[in-house]
Amino acid sequence: MESSSDDPVDDVVGLFAAINRRYAQESETAAAVHDLTPLQVKALLAAEAPVPMRHIANRLHAEPSNVTTIIDRLESRGLVERRPASGDRRIKLVAATPAGLAVAADLRARMPFAAAPLARLATEQRQSLRELLQLVLNA
Repeated sequence: MESSSDDPVDDVVGLFAAINRRYAQESETAAAVHDLTPLQVKALLAAEAPVPMRHIANRLHAEPSNVTTIIDRLESRGLVERRPASGDRRIKLVAATPAGLAVAADLRARMPFAAAPLARLATEQRQSLRELLQLVLNA
């Protein structure tokens, strides 16, 4: 995206919108191949290794009750399973099944930008970007 004005705010807002569009289009297209929603894709990718439901809720920026429905749908398709945590059997972990891991691998291959939108940035650049965005959000 080329600079379109003297005010960098316009450019930054335009870049946010373009990044969001690219992310959404790529993830929606990949999700549709597997008849999944983008939120189901995020949940499946978050469960590649066994994790508590609250971890998935945090990744999706969603309420745990909403995540339960998403996990129920993935579980009914055989893509994830719930299992008790070894240290505390009251805690349920969500883990991708072998079929879910295969779908996750295919999704990652179909959405290189959405799976790793900051891949071209060095670690220091990622940290700086996070700090700058946090400053903007906290303003």
